[in-house]
Amino acid sequence: MQPGETLLREGAANLQRGIEAVGGRLYLTDRRLSFHSHAFNVQTGVTDIPLSQVRGTHPCWTKFLGMIPLFPTSLAVSTADGGQYHFVVHDRDAWAAVIGAKLTGAGG
Repeated sequence: MQPGETLLREGAANLQRGIEAVGGRLYLTDRRLSFHSHAFNVQTGVTDIPLSQVRGTHPCWTKFLGMIPLFPTSLAVSTADGGQYHFVVHDRDAWAAVIGAKLTGAGG
């Protein structure tokens, strides 16, 4: 966390990066959405998405190898530059609600 940053929500998550579903933790703060991978993934590191760049969220399918739909359990986050990040999270509707509230100014 950065100085003065407030944590709003955190939880276990996977981030779809190509064909790999990278395991780690997802953090929502008053400034950003931040994914921190576990060290044992092929692709490791931190993915930070400033909230000022987030344009919205929508439910989507979790896909095997990034192609084959398995379960309707993912949350897509769209950004101003046309990017999309797909996160597998527990209770994606609650994540979407907190992110949406923050984007509209109702989230503190």
